[in-house]
Amino acid sequence: MEKIADLFYSSAKKNPLKTAIWCDGAALTYSELAELAARYSNFLLKNGVSYGDHIGIPMNNSVESAALIIAAADIGAALVPINPTLPISAIKAAFESGDVKHIIARRSFYEESEKYGELLKGGAKICLDGETGGTVSIRRASEESPERPETRVTGRERLILTMTSGSTGEPKPIELAQETKLLRAMAHIRLYGITENDSVLAATPLYHSLAERLVIMPLLIGASSVLLPRFTPQLWLKCVEQRRVTFTIAVSAQLSQIAQLLSSPFAPEVSSLRCVVSSSALLEAHVRNELIDKLRCDFHEMYGTSETSTATSINFREALCKKQSVGRALPEAEIRILGDDGKPLMRGSTGEIAVKTSLMCGGYYKMPKAMEAAMADGFFRTGDMGFLDEDGYLFFCGRKKEIIITGGINVYPQDVESCVRELPGVLECAAFSYPDERLGEVVALAVVAEEGVALKKRAIQVQCARNLADFQQPHKIFFLPELPKNSMGKLVKSRLLEAVRLFCEDAPEISEKEGGRL
Repeated sequence: MEKIADLFYSSAKKNPLKTAIWCDGAALTYSELAELAARYSNFLLKNGVSYGDHIGIPMNNSVESAALIIAAADIGAALVPINPTLPISAIKAAFESGDVKHIIARRSFYEESEKYGELLKGGAKICLDGETGGTVSIRRASEESPERPETRVTGRERLILTMTSGSTGEPKPIELAQETKLLRAMAHIRLYGITENDSVLAATPLYHSLAERLVIMPLLIGASSVLLPRFTPQLWLKCVEQRRVTFTIAVSAQLSQIAQLLSSPFAPEVSSLRCVVSSSALLEAHVRNELIDKLRCDFHEMYGTSETSTATSINFREALCKKQSVGRALPEAEIRILGDDGKPLMRGSTGEIAVKTSLMCGGYYKMPKAMEAAMADGFFRTGDMGFLDEDGYLFFCGRKKEIIITGGINVYPQDVESCVRELPGVLECAAFSYPDERLGEVVALAVVAEEGVALKKRAIQVQCARNLADFQQPHKIFFLPELPKNSMGKLVKSRLLEAVRLFCEDAPEISEKEGGRL
């Protein structure tokens, strides 16, 4: 069986002087990246990391993070990457659910985590930027051998545990074996015709599977990987032109900002791109048309989930009459539309999108019943709604689940609600999606205060700032006398925007089309 590290080191042997990766002004050749990854492998082994161990890492976009992915693959360890902006308590919960034995993090993380007691019982604590109490600096890896260690890796080992939950909900780790990561990477290489001549840009956080795939893909075939340390449309366009980027997959919220910048007379020239893929959420038609016109390259849209990887794709230059579709199934996938009874529906009927694919994850770590509940006759029930037309094109109609996707990152309403409910004076609250030109949608919050309590927005903002990640912060806060409910007393979120319009004078007018997300 082919293995990720073997393919990477083979690329390094063939292209020692070629640029393997660039991030934030730092570029490493294949020879340099191979030496760094090998030193990291030897360093991890020397510091007690064993085959099959789980390593927690609040992960930033950096050359070092990419090298650690290769090193973990080479020694048969698994990484549990997590958003570093989450509260320490949430990171601790995620690490506990992922059976983390070792941690690789920055000094600030270790110093902050001391308030919550020991994060680990035994195991290595490795510091990325120097040393602090009880840690060992990763800089000592420079003392290790630049030769790959001998290991017994088969390729079937667990490589990544991706967390699907937010800060207060129960973490649900998705298992991704090396074999699965490799299959996903090669499927995308074939689908989009990526070759050793490409320069592939990853501009989303490395704690998400999309960026991990974009970094891994080029390194397997001798192409160049470009990793943006953080996203702004200005940085993205500058990076594309200066690094001569040819291929990327970007989340729709990023592309909306890029399209807006491209409409400016001061927008930089972009000439190197041959293919751009939009993911995460549907692009508005005018944004898509603007990008097709300004980028002058093949423009695709994809549909998938963290559990299934990409399930459909469409090239709009080849399917102009299907511009509202997210494409047809990949060769590795099969799509069904299920009714409320779980049975397949006929073409043209709207129901829940279900996917069967060879790129499927290994399940939810130590949560077999949760995965079983999500399956129907071998198909993963996505919780999204859509239909298939007579030509087999999938049309996405919205999310059955109440996830808010802001800037390409999932926000779970119950995480925000649980945090706000802890604030004195809050009787009840509901988090919901609110349309936003820049991010696609943002978190909005409807709050009912206890009788006689003069609750202030500032108090809620402070509570959220202290206990939630940056992407979970409510952008809009509305005070209502009551939340809309049905005859059974159950909250009806589809009527929240109507209630906001009715009771809040400061609520801006929103078209029915924009409000339809609820």
